[in-house]
Amino acid sequence: MIKIATAECFTQGKIGRELHALAQSYEGNFGLEYIENPKEYGDFDYNDISVTCSLFIPTIEAVKKVLNVENPPKPKKLIKGIKVYDEAGDKAMSKIMANAVKELSDCDIAIGTTAGIGRGGISVITDTCEITTTTDVYADLCEKDSEKLFQRSENGIEKALEILMLLLNNDFEKIRSFENVEILDLSKKIL
Repeated sequence: MIKIATAECFTQGKIGRELHALAQSYEGNFGLEYIENPKEYGDFDYNDISVTCSLFIPTIEAVKKVLNVENPPKPKKLIKGIKVYDEAGDKAMSKIMANAVKELSDCDIAIGTTAGIGRGGISVITDTCEITTTTDVYADLCEKDSEKLFQRSENGIEKALEILMLLLNNDFEKIRSFENVEILDLSKKIL
């Protein structure tokens, strides 16, 4: 069984919900919303995954108290406690959030997402690799443009899920073909 956990900001726990529906083979209203055909990614048996937890973590306070991150990077701005980073900060924070939820839940795969100003950050982390990218949609949380924020969120959910599905099917070639993706091989990391 492969355990998956998420710590999500701008994707609002929807990645975890989708993965739970996939793992449980739910159909109808409780079924898949974003993944149209899981088998198009490969032959992985999705009954072999389990969602340990899916956390919605929009605030810096939750990063500290729920994810137990002692000294998170200081955001550019706070909006009612919601952390607002630039794109580079979002990518760094998505890694921090993924690593924190991985440690807390003792899962096999962790996903972290956060977005303030820019395309946001998405990280998918295992014991052997770290995949970090952004969405394909620019938005600014400070401008409160609901349509742009929604588009960025939807794109982030879809991209994170696609990366995870490809990861489960060991299709790193396809992951590498995505724009703005970084893959770190942790198995070769020198400590």
